[in-house]
Parts: sequence; structure tokens; C-alpha cells
Amino acid sequence: MTTLFVLDVPENKPVAAVAGEDPEVTVDHVGPYFRITADDAIMIDRRATGCRHAVWYSSVAGLLDSRITQWDKDALRVEPADVAGR
Repeated sequence: MTTLFVLDVPENKPVAAVAGEDPEVTVDHVGPYFRITADDAIMIDRRATGCRHAVWYSSVAGLLDSRITQWDKDALRVEPADVAGR
């Protein structure tokens, strides 16, 4: 399972909203964080979020048993830690 945490502040809401548009992704809350989970990879398109670069590159608060395999001006891709090591 892939798990990504994003602080629930107004600037980050579009990140969680775009992630949640994928039917394979679940977005809920744990404390002050959005918890974004999926059985496989989570892919979030930066342009779809409307986030500026400073917000985009500071949006990830944490991961659980997951790895970031892409985080650039185009997208954020997070995969399960065991899959990313292949």
C-alpha cells in the first residue's frame, strides 16, 4: 500500500483534491494531515492542482512504507516501498 501525508492547509487542498479524483485513491484525515492512500502508485499532476512551484515542492509532509519516484515540475509519483526498489 502507498501512503502519502499532506498538511491540511489551504495551499495544499488542491493536491489532495486532485489525488482524490483517481478512483483507486482514498483521501481522508489523520490529525492535521490529509492521508492519501492507494494499493499501487499515486500520481498527482502538478498543473491540475494549480499549485505554484514553492507550494508544490513543500506539500509532502510524510510517507508510510512508500517512496517518491518522481517529484518534478510535472508530477508527483509515490509508490509502495517494495515496488520502488525493483
